[in-house]
Amino acid sequence: MKLARTRSTAATITTVIAVLSLTTACNRDSSDPAGSGSAAKPAIGIDLPRSDSDFWNSYAQYVKKDIESSGVNALPLSNSQNDVTKLVANVQVFENTGAKAVVMAPQDTGAIASTLDNLAAKKIPVVSVDTRPDKGDVYMVVRADNRAYGSKACEFLGEQLGGKGKVAEFQGALDSINGRDRSEAFAACMKEKFPKIQFFELPTDWKGDVASAKLQSLLAQHPDLNGIYMQAGGVFLQPTLALLEQKKLLKPAGQPGHITIISNDGIPQEFDAIRKGQIDATISQPADLYAKYALSYAQAAVEGKTFNPGPTDHDSTIIKIPNGLEDQLPAPLVTKDNVDDKALWGNNVG
Repeated sequence: MKLARTRSTAATITTVIAVLSLTTACNRDSSDPAGSGSAAKPAIGIDLPRSDSDFWNSYAQYVKKDIESSGVNALPLSNSQNDVTKLVANVQVFENTGAKAVVMAPQDTGAIASTLDNLAAKKIPVVSVDTRPDKGDVYMVVRADNRAYGSKACEFLGEQLGGKGKVAEFQGALDSINGRDRSEAFAACMKEKFPKIQFFELPTDWKGDVASAKLQSLLAQHPDLNGIYMQAGGVFLQPTLALLEQKKLLKPAGQPGHITIISNDGIPQEFDAIRKGQIDATISQPADLYAKYALSYAQAAVEGKTFNPGPTDHDSTIIKIPNGLEDQLPAPLVTKDNVDDKALWGNNVG
């Protein structure tokens, strides 16, 4: 009788251990389906800058894919909709929910300084994508050389137009380092290399409707316009093509009266327009690499890793900036000669 009771007790203990093991396994699987331990990783807050641009919508897709594939412990994504007030509020939510690093792309690069100072005081590192904050500490800026965008656009238009004619420039917001870099480099290049080209600077605040309205006014005064430089195809392409078509000025490349157009972004819609001869070139901003390396640097930041200026292992160069470091990723010129290159991210969005 005593032996039977001992065996019964042992069986009960074995059953309890089995149940506890199963419960632990279920709890682990519910929080971390892959069993990779990603739920235990420090949380990262990621703010998307806007949803009214094909470029930034592509970036958002890459961010979501890379979160899934890399196992980054990302807090729910926010979108500041090109509003610095919303960005500040979104960052506050990240702080309150335990973010150990923040990824952002501030469109107003001057107004974000106090938020960056606040994060620095709390030892929360920041990765800034595409835009470089004017002030305030950043762990890393993931960006391309925006001055090169302006220079490349100038040189392309100058060569295509034979060094003479009239060109409209859709400037991005001048409260953004990107808008200033592209505009200053474009102007400097035009004045130095193509002094016979008359160019008209049209501030747009990155708004397609503003660009279209200003182009319409310009065409009324200068119907002999020869070229256009669009600093952001994601917001300017469609309204520009629609206006030119309405005015019967959308003539294919190679035909008399064709207006030579170069853009910035590298979105699929620009590639299609190049193939159709509607525009002539774009500079491909690497939306895929922006997402990949923003998450990579954010993860490195929470792990306490540091970087130094110099070449990287991914065909870019890290440079020292007054408030941190900047990884300048490659941004190739795309024309009809290489528009079908499968290495371009704009040919791999689906």
